[in-house]
Amino acid sequence: MIIVKFKNLDRSDLAIETVRTRVGALVEKFPDLQKSKIQVTLEMENSPVQAGPDSFTVKLHITRGRYDGLTIEKTNDNLYHALAELVDYMLESLNRFGDKARIKERTLARQIGLR
Repeated sequence: MIIVKFKNLDRSDLAIETVRTRVGALVEKFPDLQKSKIQVTLEMENSPVQAGPDSFTVKLHITRGRYDGLTIEKTNDNLYHALAELVDYMLESLNRFGDKARIKERTLARQIGLR
């Protein structure tokens, strides 16, 4: 389940569709995420006192399931670039998470086999 929230940013159907498409690709690649609750927060920081560029933050938080508690946050001047960076980093993190689990299983199997 993918939930999209907006903070200091107007709700946009295009942004929601883009998030669901990009994060949905991760869910297809990692089936364990189908049982998880994935919350994506899209946020804009803009100082009313000081002029300057807007800063967009995309935060992804996973609850329930195998990847419970995994939180990733990326910031960029463009909302869609921040989302792309987050998805790329998320892909690396999930691959690393799976590698660690396989290494632990392999190490445990070797220890049991040596006894």
